[in-house]
Amino acid sequence: MLAKVGCAYTHAIPLREYNPMPGKASKVASRAPSSASRVHSKTTPLRKAAKSPGKAAGAAKASGSAATRKPLRRVDVSPEKMERERVGRFKALKSSAKAFIDTRLPNGERDILNVIGRGVVEDAELAPPIKDNRDFNVAYIRAKHGCGATLHIHETLEVFIPMKGTWGVFWQNRDGSRHEVTLEPYDTVSVPVGVSRGFRYLGKGTGLMMAIVGGTDPGRVHWPKETVVEAAKHGLVLRKGDLVALK
Repeated sequence: MLAKVGCAYTHAIPLREYNPMPGKASKVASRAPSSASRVHSKTTPLRKAAKSPGKAAGAAKASGSAATRKPLRRVDVSPEKMERERVGRFKALKSSAKAFIDTRLPNGERDILNVIGRGVVEDAELAPPIKDNRDFNVAYIRAKHGCGATLHIHETLEVFIPMKGTWGVFWQNRDGSRHEVTLEPYDTVSVPVGVSRGFRYLGKGTGLMMAIVGGTDPGRVHWPKETVVEAAKHGLVLRKGDLVALK
């Protein structure tokens, strides 16, 4: 059961399987794991990861395709265009308190401020000032003590860098064990693809953390089925990848 005590963090959230996005073909296992302590099946499929740069480069060299790579073209940009399309002023960033399906759940309250690309944000109205998101997406997370994101999975790498206050990035392995790394301002953690992770603000007042999600197309967030069900009870559902508030 999901029980709220202010924004205090709790591990007592039963998470058994990850739910596919409504309206799209399932990419996650539909069968619950044999152990209730496991949050997702060992066979949970995500999109096939790209080959490592080293292997890809070696393969390209062996095949001779590296010689066909197009030369880098130098471009010019006016100050006006740079400011209009390539600068994100923090004071002018738009925020959303319902950027993800878990934001109305206990400990899930947070604001998301998109800077580069939409990333995996589920609020279609949260437009970033910098739309060119080739290879990566950048956003800021703002939360009060004990609040953050509940467990979920990404299809690409996710990097966290606290800007203000102390944050905790936690994860749950398939055997049910939980772990957490504590980050001070400007510390960095890179969470691997497929890891069931979450985060929370541990400091006083309101904290701020930068999040970088890899990929021009970073896919979507894979949520535990229990999270999707509980979110619907709180009036938030996903339709074709976008968040819809029922009430």
